[in-house]
Amino acid sequence: MVSDQLERLDRLPLRTNLRGLSPYGAPQLDVPILLNVNENTHGVPADVQAAITEAVAAAAVGLNRYPDREFTELREALAEYLGHDLAAENIWAANGSNEVLQQILQVFGGPGRTALGFPPTYSMYPLLASGTDTGYIAGVRAEDYGLDAASAAAQVRELKPNVVFLCSPNNPTGTGLGLDVVEAVYEAGEASQTVVIVDEAYHEFAHDNTPSALTLLPGRERLIVSRTMSKAFALAGARIGYMAAAPEVADAIRLVRLPYHLSAITQATALAALRHREALMADVEDIKVQRDRIVSELSRMGFKPAASDSNYVFFGGIENPHALWQGLLERGVLIRDVGIPGHLRVTAGTEPETTAFLEALEALLDGQVSAPA
Repeated sequence: MVSDQLERLDRLPLRTNLRGLSPYGAPQLDVPILLNVNENTHGVPADVQAAITEAVAAAAVGLNRYPDREFTELREALAEYLGHDLAAENIWAANGSNEVLQQILQVFGGPGRTALGFPPTYSMYPLLASGTDTGYIAGVRAEDYGLDAASAAAQVRELKPNVVFLCSPNNPTGTGLGLDVVEAVYEAGEASQTVVIVDEAYHEFAHDNTPSALTLLPGRERLIVSRTMSKAFALAGARIGYMAAAPEVADAIRLVRLPYHLSAITQATALAALRHREALMADVEDIKVQRDRIVSELSRMGFKPAASDSNYVFFGGIENPHALWQGLLERGVLIRDVGIPGHLRVTAGTEPETTAFLEALEALLDGQVSAPA
């Protein structure tokens, strides 16, 4: 936000904890290669587009009526997709995973309560906390941005937060958390009755046989696993997020949800995509190939990419990140400067997009523009 906008905003009678904040966002510039916001760059396959169009057309016939406020069919389909013996009673959905997280904080956070995150991590966590008047506590990671079970559990025992955010794979680093971290944090929060959210927005991009925190749900009523259809399902524009948890957690969310919050169009879109997920998951596999290609090529060039279980690569060893970011932009490639010294982040694109990024980067190195430190 520019300064005059902030000044005008500050003249309004805002809540104190919202003063000085800027809205969430990333640079959206008009360049040929957009690899900055972790979208699924492959788009929706033609057969899935057709199925969604047909489903939405059918839903449009009844748009004069309110939608199913319990979105029962969608919850059943999401439970079937996730497996792990989940049922519709374990599932809740909303307009993007951010709304799911907001609803969780409306129930378990709020005035006088706190939420703990471990930056660098998803930058919406503190904004969601502010929006629900929940105090946000920034925890500590290791120097390599890792988070181990002992450290995380010790911080929970000391700080006694009401809610903990564990992002796995973590954004922006792309690294997954071991289930031992989730178990340790959950146990450490027993005395304070801490609700533990494992944000698995990018789980479908994880390496084969990577376990999900869904396996830990039985017997843990304070554990919530959040997912989205924005990434693997290529539905960022449709805004569909969901969670799995004990049935009583979904019941608690019903206390704060807006009436009929999930439109008939949204429900129809999600159901059509779930019925045709094979084509979408094939694109996920292609993205994983390009992600691993980026990791390999960045290593060859002398950078330090983090091991990634997501559809993006966080890489360090950059002498001047802004110069490198600007140089790529001038060559028509937009990636993300996440504000971490010596690092940048790039989304894994299609094969041509990935090639364009790598060739532009190679050209910059040949010109000695911010070579690896």
